[in-house]
Amino acid sequence: MVTCEQVRKELSNFLDEDVAPELRREILEHLRQCHRCSILADTTRKVLLIVGDDRVFEFPVGYSERLHRFLDQHLEK
Repeated sequence: MVTCEQVRKELSNFLDEDVAPELRREILEHLRQCHRCSILADTTRKVLLIVGDDRVFEFPVGYSERLHRFLDQHLEK
């Protein structure tokens, strides 16, 4: 059985389907049992989908200014 550390180490290869079949089965079993690693794998997969999406999104007028104002108010300088 693989550990959380091994899952984190192999996560990129696992998501790219570039691990040996036995290791893939062990990682899948670990993900079924470990909530933390399951969330990490799911979140990483979603980030990769978003980053790989070539669509362009338009932000509402004034969004940048509101974001900077919010960050200035809520982050220490």
